[in-house]
Amino acid sequence: MQRKLSLLLAFFLSACVLSAQELKWIAGSAAYYQQEAGQIVKVTLPDMAKETVVTAGQLKPEGAQALKVRDYFFSADNRYVLIYTNAKRVWRYDTRGDYWVLDRTSGKLRQIGKDRPASTLMFAKLSPDGRLAAYVSEHNLYVEEISSGKVRQLTQTGGSRKLIHGTFDWVYEEEFDCRDGFRWSPDSKKIAYWQIDANQVRDFLMINTTDSIYPFTIPVEYPKVGEPPSPYRIGVADISSGKTRWMDIPGDPRNTYLPRMEWAANATELLVQQLNRKQNESQLLLCDAASGKTRTIYTERDEAWIDLKADGDGGYWDWFSRGSAFLWTSEKDGWRHIYRISRDGKSETLLTPGNYDVISLLRADESGGYLYFTASPDNATQEYLYRVRMDGGGQPELLSPPGQKGSHGYQISPDARYAFHSFSNYFTRRMTEWVTLPGHKPLNEKEAIPANMEAPEGIRTEFFQVTTADGVTMDGWLTKPDNFDPSKKYPILFYVYTEPAGATVRDRFGIGRNRLYDGDMAKDGYIYASLDGRGTPAPKGRAWRKAIYRQIGVINIRDQAMGAQEMFRRWNWIDTSRVAVHGWSGGGSATLNLLFQYPEIYKTGIAVAAVADQLTYDNIYQERYMGLPQENREDFVKGSPITYVKNLRGHLLYIHGTGDDNVHYQNAEKLIDELIKYNKQFQVMPYPNRSHGIFEGEGTGRHLSTLFTNFLRAHCPPGGRVTTP
Repeated sequence: MQRKLSLLLAFFLSACVLSAQELKWIAGSAAYYQQEAGQIVKVTLPDMAKETVVTAGQLKPEGAQALKVRDYFFSADNRYVLIYTNAKRVWRYDTRGDYWVLDRTSGKLRQIGKDRPASTLMFAKLSPDGRLAAYVSEHNLYVEEISSGKVRQLTQTGGSRKLIHGTFDWVYEEEFDCRDGFRWSPDSKKIAYWQIDANQVRDFLMINTTDSIYPFTIPVEYPKVGEPPSPYRIGVADISSGKTRWMDIPGDPRNTYLPRMEWAANATELLVQQLNRKQNESQLLLCDAASGKTRTIYTERDEAWIDLKADGDGGYWDWFSRGSAFLWTSEKDGWRHIYRISRDGKSETLLTPGNYDVISLLRADESGGYLYFTASPDNATQEYLYRVRMDGGGQPELLSPPGQKGSHGYQISPDARYAFHSFSNYFTRRMTEWVTLPGHKPLNEKEAIPANMEAPEGIRTEFFQVTTADGVTMDGWLTKPDNFDPSKKYPILFYVYTEPAGATVRDRFGIGRNRLYDGDMAKDGYIYASLDGRGTPAPKGRAWRKAIYRQIGVINIRDQAMGAQEMFRRWNWIDTSRVAVHGWSGGGSATLNLLFQYPEIYKTGIAVAAVADQLTYDNIYQERYMGLPQENREDFVKGSPITYVKNLRGHLLYIHGTGDDNVHYQNAEKLIDELIKYNKQFQVMPYPNRSHGIFEGEGTGRHLSTLFTNFLRAHCPPGGRVTTP
């Protein structure tokens, strides 16, 4: 689900001068493209010289208004520009729309796929030689000649909405981050693509009762935990003939997954990653595109699960030495490290040795001989830039200024000479600058981020650590009320997530602020706090992250409760009679579990879009972290909030969108049934036809904020209270 904290994390992503989507590096040079005043501009470093390469006037179809550019892509020779516009949402993101191609030589602008229904094209890509464009429309894959507009349809769904080519079904998109499902070969003669057959996956029927007098259902192919995956195939389509050669992938496609696939640094072979059903065994397969023959070159196993991350600069893997080796990320030695693997899989070299986790691989500079990555060996709440030699013979070198304590982000040029640097911490709004590498010197001193930063006086937010009775040391933050008086006792509101898909204790701007609260919590007299326990994706080593395996709803909940108790022992200005907790999605589940399992600690809870019963969620997420219910169903029951409903003593507000395709509203009704069964009084707010983020519809955000605030104030009153001797 990634059960993302989308609503609250959005607050942390404050505006900047240049965003990741706007910056597009030009291969092999220190220059990039960006949108500016309706046009596309080339910027060359280090002097920031600008050249307009596409004007707004060139993007105006005859007799129509200029295109509103959502994204753009240049051909390898820079002659053609592919423009993405009129974007529409598909589940989480706006991944379908219309595409146009501008010929910069002739100035001609023409629409691609103009005979297809409006806003149905997905992931259009120019061929490496620039002659063709390929795209998906309504689950089929098409190729179109740029010059003539001639179209060839490469796949056929056979009339089924569930036979999917070149993209993915709901669960692959949600849990594997798989959306774009086809790849041009380097020689422009073939396209490799996924076929997902969701015909064997049952539909979950969401009910729309407001958009017409008679309600109607919205089917979503959704495999619940314990249900088999959608079968898959990998095909290679020959562009000239239109014929597809299917790869001979070993294993049962109804009991395995294929989440990653790329051309293997040539036009003749594919590299494919296959996971078993439990996602604790990964195999890398090398496939011959002409014959379909496949061989396993590398296998990895984990007692819990294997994480998937897109680590490459331009794909899933970085290739080196003319395709003789690639980079691979693994936790096999107890830390998340980068390895160099030979093409045949027979040799490997650890490139990032040490007792620390690589957070993100940012750039592999083969000519310079360095890997650039982020890590934070000494503080799991922060993130810094490092580099290490690619021969495996050196120690990591810190490049971020040590006086800038917090979270750093980088977009590094292909030649690794320059980077767009962003920085924030809990008291500093996001700042940006251009720097040289490896020296990290600002290109413009006037726009440079200060090398050393100290928290200003009066800052109310602070980071801390607590060690629980179980010997678990947890990171946390809290924000004290205005005019704090340690002789008084204040109510505390905990913000929780505490599952493998997200961490809440990060040293970045926005920490300590609650966007759901209508007003200023600190001014009103609340303590606001959060703790990250075992199972959260902090850079604390494999053992920390994998401790939660088969124990979601148990070990993470105990860590939260024990951490809260340590805070109460340390700070007697916390009023233990006024303890509240809130969370969304996985955090909503944690809120329910804390309220039900530890009613002596948590007196008030506000849970949004929670998984009340783990057996209702999708197979990929739940089985990855919990195993198969056919083998250990008792773990799913033990970790589900509905198991503990009878223990409720405090005040509960439950909120859920009835149109939630991710965590189904079914969870709300199962929870309500149990609450009724035990005569537990509570409040519930269903938001009609709202999705997992509960943002659709006029007035929704304001209503949700008012609801949240009024309930909190009523059942966990704000303000300091004088303690009696």
